Amino acid sequence: MRKQIFRSICVVAFAVLVAVFTLIMGRLYNYFTSEEMQQLAVQTELASKAVNDEGMTYFKHMRKTTDYRITWIDSDGTVLYDNQEDAKTMDNHANRTEVKQALKKGIGQANRRSNTIMHQSLYYALKLDDGTVLRLSCDQNTVWSLAFTMMQPIFGILILIILLSLFLARRVSNRIVEPLNNTDLDNPLVNDHYEELTPFLTRIDQQQVELKAQSRKLHQKEEEFDAVTNNMNEGLILLNREGIILSINRKAKQLLGGTSASIGKDILTVNRSLELNELLDQCREGQQSEIVYPINREDYQLIASPIFYHQRVSGMALLMLNVTEKKQAEKLRREFTANVSHELKTPLHTISGCAELLQSGMVKPEDQAKFVHEIYREAQRMIALVEDIIKLSHLDEGTTDMQYEEIDLYTFTQQMLDSLADKAQGAQVQLALHGKHETINAIPQLLQSIVYNICDNAIKYNHPGGHVDVTVDEDENNVIFKVKDDGIGIPLEHQARIFERFYRVDKSHSKAVGGTGLGLSIVKHAAQTLHAKLFVDSKPNQGTTMTVWFLKD
Repeated sequence: MRKQIFRSICVVAFAVLVAVFTLIMGRLYNYFTSEEMQQLAVQTELASKAVNDEGMTYFKHMRKTTDYRITWIDSDGTVLYDNQEDAKTMDNHANRTEVKQALKKGIGQANRRSNTIMHQSLYYALKLDDGTVLRLSCDQNTVWSLAFTMMQPIFGILILIILLSLFLARRVSNRIVEPLNNTDLDNPLVNDHYEELTPFLTRIDQQQVELKAQSRKLHQKEEEFDAVTNNMNEGLILLNREGIILSINRKAKQLLGGTSASIGKDILTVNRSLELNELLDQCREGQQSEIVYPINREDYQLIASPIFYHQRVSGMALLMLNVTEKKQAEKLRREFTANVSHELKTPLHTISGCAELLQSGMVKPEDQAKFVHEIYREAQRMIALVEDIIKLSHLDEGTTDMQYEEIDLYTFTQQMLDSLADKAQGAQVQLALHGKHETINAIPQLLQSIVYNICDNAIKYNHPGGHVDVTVDEDENNVIFKVKDDGIGIPLEHQARIFERFYRVDKSHSKAVGGTGLGLSIVKHAAQTLHAKLFVDSKPNQGTTMTVWFLKD
């Protein structure tokens, strides 16, 4: 802007200078021409008086002069005398403008330009008493000649004026622009430099108010977006079409090893996986793609979704979902289905075989009771298996239909031990309850599953003459339920898996003692539902101790 103002001022100054110079030169030239013509008229008047008195005698005594040219012309245009040319050789002057005017009006004047543009001649003619015409003329420089003659002083003045114009133009342009440069755009309405800028500054103020409001909204949206994405359990990365990271949340940084400095860099600088690169290539083509990718010994499902703008892929969103538990759950369901099928198949074959033998009459009368007992035993085993499956299914679906109650754990345990007394006596195992009465808030059905199954296993996996000691105690924060036996124990390598469904340490021994293989799995789920902690301490041939911590209210 400063350059434009400076250039404009210089152009105006130069135009004014040229105009003033032209006007002054024109005016001066007209003035000098008028003065020259008046002087020429005076000289003609003086000469005419002498010619009227003396006639040709006046010219005989006149010296030739270069200042004025004197010509005496007869009334028919014949040149009678000329002080610079031979009158006899000169043309007839009757058609000359000044001569014609003098013959007609008594006075005539004219100016004629020479063959060059540097000079012109002024003529003044006066009619004498005898009808002849006396004409005086002189040469005068033209305006161009005058300008050329004055070129040197004019050039000096012109240089001075140009320098002065440049100096003033710079100062003026700086003074004009300085208030604009010092304008406080943060507070436009406090500026009062130029009244013409008021609408402009008012508009800026309105736009700033709008921009600040939009900025606050964008900042709020950004904070909300960061708060949501950074607290996600899933990784989220936003990329442009070229794969440059625009946003990466905290979980994605942990999984891929990225940092905040990764924003603005290519995704390949964070992870150079070929699978990830192929996934993003498919996404650039407008296809939503996904793969299962192992990260830190866990399985993650990577979903790449294209982001369209004007029907063109302008960006990509990469979502990282942890599917480790999902895959494990699918594996457990498959194993559970296979185990249920296997567990039901065995007793069904036994029942079917015994019934077929009884139906065909191939069993002796004295052996029929044995076969019927076998059918009954296998049927009871199937019933127990189905009941345990139903319990597990109920636990998986939730316990919204069950109510919490205040329960005396010592009394409740005594009741469970009384129901197991016959079984313990048959296995030649002694049961003992120790401790004191402690109250917990629990669901009776789930508490029964915990106490009964732990105590039942302590009896089943014991040896004749063994002992099972049950203790109800407390500490500062928990009510403690402990069952200790001196049975066969559990090897260390199996202790982490004994709560899996249908898992048995010794399948041959388990088949002998019965059971569905779901007891400890039910205990684990019930304890999780009641927010209790379950601990196992066991050594082979030395016994097992299982402890459950129930939180106090």
